[in-house]
Amino acid sequence: MEIPTYDDVISAHARIAPHVHRTPILTSSFLDSLTGASLFFKCENFQKAGAFKARGASNAVFGLDEEKAAVGVATHSSGNHALSLSYAAGKRGIPVTVVMPKTAPEPKKAAVQGYGGRIIECEPSTSSREAVFAEVVAETGAEFVHPYNDPRVIAGQATCAKEIVEELGPLDAVIVPIGGGGMISGCCLTLSAIAPQTKIYAAEPKNANDAHRSLKAGHIIADDAPQTVADGLKVPLKELTWHFVSGHVEDILLSTEDEIVEAMRLIWQRMKIVVEPSSAVPLAAILKNKHNFAGKRVGVILTGGNVDLVKLPWMAA
Repeated sequence: MEIPTYDDVISAHARIAPHVHRTPILTSSFLDSLTGASLFFKCENFQKAGAFKARGASNAVFGLDEEKAAVGVATHSSGNHALSLSYAAGKRGIPVTVVMPKTAPEPKKAAVQGYGGRIIECEPSTSSREAVFAEVVAETGAEFVHPYNDPRVIAGQATCAKEIVEELGPLDAVIVPIGGGGMISGCCLTLSAIAPQTKIYAAEPKNANDAHRSLKAGHIIADDAPQTVADGLKVPLKELTWHFVSGHVEDILLSTEDEIVEAMRLIWQRMKIVVEPSSAVPLAAILKNKHNFAGKRVGVILTGGNVDLVKLPWMAA
């Protein structure tokens, strides 16, 4: 599989500019005092379709030639890539089919349908997702846009870190949630090219810690159906994202379910913004590992804000 370069990132940034937001970077003096670091939150929860994945999806969709675009696109996703690809396909006016787990949050399913996407449900496991998706591709002939193991998608996600460096200059560290590794691969691609002194950390739920174990073992370890409140981080690394993670990530820091929920609540209480649990994992990791970040300028990517507001995780059942 082709490995994207920084030239691909520059091309992607120009290609997607009419279709995505250049999201704001916010700060919080309270969270700075709590962590001992200067934190800069890149708010991809304000992105089109509510998540950073609009970047990669838009790069893939708008990079298709007319013949491939006419057939349409398809993917499998627990939510944010599904609705981001549906958003991008809707903007271009082409068909899109998405395989989603039955357990995906209802607001994400509704958003996919709102953008014109067709949903086919599967069981909440990687094996079921990929098996059902194979049937969809055989039926439709659609162009597969993988949620993260795709050079077009990684180049699109890499534009987020490009904007951070353009606005703030080189940072001491950047920390990003990790599931399949699309966003952190994009960060590795950009930062290794234009800010190589910046340390790159990944943050992962302890209940879905396959990337952490992979980094320690030196090869991909894939869990099929981990259980975590951070629903966007359940998928395993693939060969392309492993290339970036294994080569550039300083460490993968783990957080418990309670720590993730508390970080999500802190962001809501102190910054007055809603992020999904996956987005809160980096702050949870910083709070748990203050010694890694104290006194440093740290970029934190808040990856998405697609939350079911009637089922916030700190609410009593």
